[in-house]
Amino acid sequence: MSSISDEIKIKLLTVMLKTRATEEKIVSLYRQGQIVGGVYTGYGLEATTVASALTLEKQDYLFPIHRDLGAHLAKGQSVLNILLQYLGRADGLSRGRESGIHFSDTRLRIIGNVSHLGAMIPVAVGAALGGRMQGESSVALNYIGEGGSNIGDFHEGLNFAAVQNAPFVLIIENNRYAYSTPAYKSSRCEKLADRAIGYGMPGVQVDGNDALEIYRIVKAAVQRAREGQGPSLIECLTMRMAGHSAHDDAAYMDKKQLAEYARRDPIHLLERRLLEEKIIDRSYLTRVRQQVSEEIEAAAEAALAAPLPDPAGVSDGVYA
Repeated sequence: MSSISDEIKIKLLTVMLKTRATEEKIVSLYRQGQIVGGVYTGYGLEATTVASALTLEKQDYLFPIHRDLGAHLAKGQSVLNILLQYLGRADGLSRGRESGIHFSDTRLRIIGNVSHLGAMIPVAVGAALGGRMQGESSVALNYIGEGGSNIGDFHEGLNFAAVQNAPFVLIIENNRYAYSTPAYKSSRCEKLADRAIGYGMPGVQVDGNDALEIYRIVKAAVQRAREGQGPSLIECLTMRMAGHSAHDDAAYMDKKQLAEYARRDPIHLLERRLLEEKIIDRSYLTRVRQQVSEEIEAAAEAALAAPLPDPAGVSDGVYA
């Protein structure tokens, strides 16, 4: 594959910075009591979520899960819409009727997750096949955690995708913990990507903190799917750098492993790479961080000022 352009490298870094800063704002609002319900961050997963989704084109389908804010932003979602959703405002994507992680935006071909995350895989495969049946050159990109890769929907969805030669790519976010269960207690596979062999599709394990390598690998898989060569399974080996949710103190997590991955922070790794390649300089980084901060603060002010839904319409749009 040709080398990644400087423009894409800068966009990767910018969206990763925006993802982390947006989640920091969401956690702050949650702790202030402004957000009701669970907050599940992708702290440490920014390279995996942003770099993979940035490979998609406008006509492609994105099926993110609960830690994939970076994928939403990479596909074109606005910070304002994200905050309106989390704050339950009437102008939010679900008009105040769902939480900050269960929402869709069909204008961007983003299909939101359900709590039973593995159940999204067959649906995403169906979207991939539906696009092909309608003559589109679309690909469906879906995510699952290493814990969710152990349920029946994972097997059924991947097997069906392989048999149908579907234009589908599944990312396993192996962030080492399914809630509090470490990966070694839920699977004996040395590499979860090796499961692809049984379905007759390519399977690749990649460093989930290396945004450029993820972009290369996923871009190739998406192109392969678009050209009619079928689905792929990609395991991104990374680390969830916080508890399961904002109320979880992560006391059960391996402190040495956390320290190791803190040294390999995906944003710092990409920053260092772009500085070494002289694609950016320190002043550019300062400007981008400031711009991101100003965008998020403006979005937060607008979202907090936006109206709450009218209780009289509580059932509107809930039933088909």
